Amino acid sequence: MRAELGVLGGSGLYRMDDLEDVEEVELDTPFGQPSDVITLGTLRGMRVAFLPRHGRNHQHSPSRVPARANFWAFKQLGVRWVVSVSAVGSLRETIRPLDFVVPDQVVDRTVRRARSFFDEVGPVVHVSLDEPFCPELRGALIQAALEAGPKVHDRGTYICIEGPQFSTKAESKLYRSWGLDVIGMTAMPEARLAREAELCFAVLALVTDYDVWHSEEEPVNVAVVIQRLQQNVEAAQRTLRALVDRLQELPGECSCRSALEHAIVTRPEAVPPEIRERFALLLGKYLPA
Repeated sequence: MRAELGVLGGSGLYRMDDLEDVEEVELDTPFGQPSDVITLGTLRGMRVAFLPRHGRNHQHSPSRVPARANFWAFKQLGVRWVVSVSAVGSLRETIRPLDFVVPDQVVDRTVRRARSFFDEVGPVVHVSLDEPFCPELRGALIQAALEAGPKVHDRGTYICIEGPQFSTKAESKLYRSWGLDVIGMTAMPEARLAREAELCFAVLALVTDYDVWHSEEEPVNVAVVIQRLQQNVEAAQRTLRALVDRLQELPGECSCRSALEHAIVTRPEAVPPEIRERFALLLGKYLPA
């Protein structure tokens, strides 16, 4: 049960039809079970772990997605790269519905979600998030998306709101005044957890609407989101197929994979053996049991 690429399917992407040699696995983690069973399969020679973020029946709201369990499970499976496919609204006239965005920055406006594997117990850990998405994986994802057909924006700032409600007009206009580009509900704490797990992480954002700020467009609602997702999910699947070939060309290492090396502040002798054992998957090479 190993995989190199992890894919988090967002709204509308609940399975990957192109996978071969498929098996489903149920994993347990120190943070409970992931969102659903994980589908392991082969895509163009690469083993892929696919997990629908909200569950196959979309039973997890954004605030209740078990993100820590999801990323722990990916790490447990040996995943190196994680791509999050996410529906977003546009805050810019030039970023139109059905476009793709591969963001390079994120603003976190969530308030209810666990932000770290080490919140309740464990050593004090301060990972760097100046570049919250892996630059190498972003580059490969951008090139793959360009092959898939839709218009691709190769940068942008994603604001992650708590939800589950959509924005008010006043909020949407405020976010535009801040210079933000797209709005969604899932990029955080995913980017934080990926960095703590030393996983390369990037978001493929599928634009479905103009949020609620655009005076000439219908305000975002579930019907609009679902309709637009049906139109660009296939392009997202094509992007993932093209991405596999690009990943084979990436260097063997990047800074994401040593993010904890200088991030653990607690003195090693102060970390109890039971904590070392519990977090061995993440900390073992720095704090041996």
